[in-house]
Amino acid sequence: MSVENTPRCGLVAIVGRPNVGKSTLLNALVGERLSIVTPRPHTTRHRILGVVTRPQGQILYLDTPGMHRQARRAMNRSLNRAVHGAVAEADIAVQVIEAGRWDDDDKSVYATLAERQIPRLLALNKLDRVRDKPALLPFVEQLCSQYAFDEVFWLSAQRSEGIAEVERGLLARLPQREPMFDADTFTDRSERFLCAELIREQLMRQLGEELPYATTVEIESFKDREDGLAEIAAVIWVERDGQKAIVIGGGGERLKKIGTAARRGIEKLLERRAFLRLWVKVREGWSDDEAALQRFGYE
Repeated sequence: MSVENTPRCGLVAIVGRPNVGKSTLLNALVGERLSIVTPRPHTTRHRILGVVTRPQGQILYLDTPGMHRQARRAMNRSLNRAVHGAVAEADIAVQVIEAGRWDDDDKSVYATLAERQIPRLLALNKLDRVRDKPALLPFVEQLCSQYAFDEVFWLSAQRSEGIAEVERGLLARLPQREPMFDADTFTDRSERFLCAELIREQLMRQLGEELPYATTVEIESFKDREDGLAEIAAVIWVERDGQKAIVIGGGGERLKKIGTAARRGIEKLLERRAFLRLWVKVREGWSDDEAALQRFGYE
C-alpha cells in the first residue's frame, strides 16, 4: 500500500483554560452537539471523545475540562487528571485560547503540552469578538517566538469559521494507523451519559452563580418502552439542604423548568419522545469526596 493510501487515525486533545470555547470547538469539528455549552466556566467536567471520519483519515477529538492551577478540592484535581490523561494519550494537541489574551492559566496549559513531543497547534478562538483583527498579528508573533507551536489557526468556533482549516491541519499530521471506529460513529459515550449532561446543562443555565458547581446528575434508570418512549429517571445531587430547596424552587417550579428544557434536548438527541423524572437529593461534600466522584463517573 502506498503512503498516500495508508490509513491515518489519531487522538487530538483539545485543551485550554476554562471558558475559551473548547466544547464549542469540539461540537463544530464533529458536527454534532456532543459537549454541553454554557456561558459559565468549568461547564465541561469529563473527557469527551468525538469521532470524525474523512477519506483522508479518522480524527478522534478529546474535549477536556478547563485546567485549574489551584486544585484544592477533589473535583478540581479530578478535572486536571482528565486533562493530563488526554494529553498523555494524544498524538496531536490543540491549545485553544481567547484571541488577544494569554495569561498564567494559558502558560500552565502549555507547560503540560510541553511535556510531550507531539505536534502542538494553537487555536485563536472568539475572533468574532475582536474588532481590530490586524492588531492581533504582533500578539501572535510574540507568542510564537516564546512558545513552540507548529501552526496557528484563527477561528470563531461559535460561527464555525476556520473549522475546515483546523481539520486540514490535523489530517495532515495524523499518524499512519487503522481507524478505531466505524465511519458512522461520532462518540464512544453512551446515551445515558449524554442525557445526564443535558440535564446538567440546564442546571448550569438556570441556577445562580455558584450553585451549579455543587450539583451533579446521576441516571438511575434508562429504558425504552414498547410504545417507543424513552423513560429516564435521574437524580440531581447537591451538597446541602438549602441547595436542594433552590433547585426545586417554590412549588417545584424551577425543577419543572429544568426538566422541561432538558427533556427537549434529550428528545432531539435520541430522536424519539422521552419521559423524564427528576429527584433532588443531598450528599454532603460530594465534590470534595474521591469515592463520591468515582461513583458519579468522574475520572
